[in-house]
Amino acid sequence: MTGGDEELAKDLGLFSALAIGIGTMIGAGIFVLPGVAAQEAGPIVVLSFIIGGMIAMINAFSVSELGTAMPKAGGAYYYINRALGPLFGSVSGMGDWMGLAFASAFYCIGFGGYLTTLLDGVVIPIPGLGSIALLPTIVLGPLVLADIQIGALIAGVVFVGINYIGAKETGGIQTAIVTLLLGILAVFALVGFFSFDWGTVTIDGGIAPLGYGEMLPGTALVFVSYLGYAKIATIGEELKNPGQNLPIAIIGSVAIVMVVYSILVGLMVGIIPYDQIDIDTPMSDVASVIFEGNLGVIGVTSITLAALLATASSANASILASARINFAMGRDKIVTDWLNEIHPRFATPYRSIAVTGAMILLFIVVLGGDLEVLSKAASVLHLVVYALINVALIVFREADVPEYDPDFTVPFYPITPILGVVFSLGLIAFMNQIEIALGLAFVLGAIAWYGIYARHETDREGVLSDYILSRSEEMPDAAVSAATAAKPSGRSEYTVVVPVSNPRTEAHLLSLASVVAKANDGVVQAVHIVEVPDQTPLVEGSKHIQRIDDESRKLMNQVRESTETVDAPVNIRTVVSHRSFEEVFDVARRENADTVVMGWGPDRPWTAGRAERPLEELTHDLPCDFLVLNDRGLETDRVLVPTAGGPDSDLSAEMARYMRDQLGSEITLLHVVDEGEEAEGEAFLTDWAADHDLENATIRVDASDDVEDAIATAARDHSLIVLGATERGLLSRLLRGSLAYSVVNEVDCSVLLAERPTKRSLWNRLFGSRND
Repeated sequence: MTGGDEELAKDLGLFSALAIGIGTMIGAGIFVLPGVAAQEAGPIVVLSFIIGGMIAMINAFSVSELGTAMPKAGGAYYYINRALGPLFGSVSGMGDWMGLAFASAFYCIGFGGYLTTLLDGVVIPIPGLGSIALLPTIVLGPLVLADIQIGALIAGVVFVGINYIGAKETGGIQTAIVTLLLGILAVFALVGFFSFDWGTVTIDGGIAPLGYGEMLPGTALVFVSYLGYAKIATIGEELKNPGQNLPIAIIGSVAIVMVVYSILVGLMVGIIPYDQIDIDTPMSDVASVIFEGNLGVIGVTSITLAALLATASSANASILASARINFAMGRDKIVTDWLNEIHPRFATPYRSIAVTGAMILLFIVVLGGDLEVLSKAASVLHLVVYALINVALIVFREADVPEYDPDFTVPFYPITPILGVVFSLGLIAFMNQIEIALGLAFVLGAIAWYGIYARHETDREGVLSDYILSRSEEMPDAAVSAATAAKPSGRSEYTVVVPVSNPRTEAHLLSLASVVAKANDGVVQAVHIVEVPDQTPLVEGSKHIQRIDDESRKLMNQVRESTETVDAPVNIRTVVSHRSFEEVFDVARRENADTVVMGWGPDRPWTAGRAERPLEELTHDLPCDFLVLNDRGLETDRVLVPTAGGPDSDLSAEMARYMRDQLGSEITLLHVVDEGEEAEGEAFLTDWAADHDLENATIRVDASDDVEDAIATAARDHSLIVLGATERGLLSRLLRGSLAYSVVNEVDCSVLLAERPTKRSLWNRLFGSRND
């Protein structure tokens, strides 16, 4: 098997994808909400379900387009983070996460309701004290936990535990669950049809005794029933022919579920008056009416078991999805990777699952007595995410991103995504104040989290900010200011900067830089620094940048093609400056460089044994790791690493590992000690090698107590020396000289000077006397 990105087997067909969407949606939405929603809207609650389905359908078109454009990544969080940037990515990720926690608590309450019905009358005998209900009501001070909440807590603990230990959900199981559910509901609908009475629907000659104005508040309540379809996009990589099957599965699942909901809810309000439908277990309540005699017991039991199965499936799927969202956010450094640590035994992100589980149980305890709050809070957060999905689609389209090439496109663009934004946010207006406040609190919390933590950690910028900032002169000042303020300040991908003053003579620097970049999955940024006289204004010099840049690129491309480098991407650009050396540090800071690789020259301060000029050394620290090559021919077959410990020796060890792993270099470690201390020196070097993953290196201890002579002697058998920079202070070096300079002049092979940034006081910068 050759290297490359791993792909998941495309073994899920259209029916399996439909089953995932339908199975996630048909849960507490139909088995619990009709009773509560009917109290809210009256018989026209069926229209509330239809309107909710239509809003979901509009959003499903957008999810389908984004899913076919990016079937590998999938998921609302990814689309929004990629298009709108990490600020909105934080809002969508946190919103989706907490929305799933609210929804899971809601599903658990539904499970608890039907579990209570199933265990009604079951008691536990207690000798001498009588008996107690299996699911009793518990009073904890001012907090009263009803029997349904106790059942929900049991369910929540079980579902979280299943995800914690890593029980798997397969497409076959989900398909079987959906087939069984649809079969039971079909029988329920068929039998219920013969019990339907239009007179039960019409009250005082109308179907809206509470007024048509309650229809949209009812929609806001039942929208939680349509939260599962977007999950199909997350398995796009595993789907056969995703360009065709993904949109059919997403849009089809919404359409099927909307029809099922409409038929079942319509039957309910035509069998039992809307204000008499049981709030906790409406399906069992209706089943007890339409099934008679012994068949009634079987019918009610079947509906109850179906409800338990559906709510369990929905709750488990939501907890599972929350862990995937956390992983995606952790990958983009929006949340800490601590949250996604894998359990050593169960191989699950146990901390993420535990935190999510704790939130679910908290919501059950605190809000479990009010289904409306749980369902609407879940809907508010998801509606915000759906609105952002539609905005993300518009951004991808308008920014004309080259790699954005969906197989399916939304009809009537841009009307469809605009309607998706308007309807999603508009539906929130029909929520109650408490649900809006909860949703707003989590959104503001996500924004605060981004400003405090994620903005300084993440490095991914969105298409929107790139689009605005690249056209800053054309854009309104407010838009440019907002994009700049929200721009992440974290590090980008690992970058190795190579300042090149003469592309014809410094080819080996690219080879060395490529080794470093490849080892860190990074990129090489080759910068041709063209120095112009002080008399030439940089503005005037910039007028000739195109000519200089073209010449530079030809030279650099020749170097890149003729140089044997490992497979690492190399970007090339030209910079005009009055001070080529100082520009090196400026480029390193602008590029957020992790490492700078540059050459040794007579006009550079390497004779002092450090990277900085004397004045710079006294005023600031290095911006990143520096590797300075005194090039006498880059041969890496036999590499010598002298060490006495310290941060710069750590960098030397890293370079030795990179060359060993990628170029097959033989590594020798050298440590110089006083006569008679050979055993201590060998013990030190053995431990140092183990600490730096260099156990297979040759260990060489020199007891001459003459570092320069020991290195020069060992250098005769080696092709390259990797040497840590001096830690001596500036005045100490001026008086006593530098080991680095002495070694460079003593040996015949190439020398690589390695220096890592360290925090040092002004005193140490001047008078530090640490040995080299």
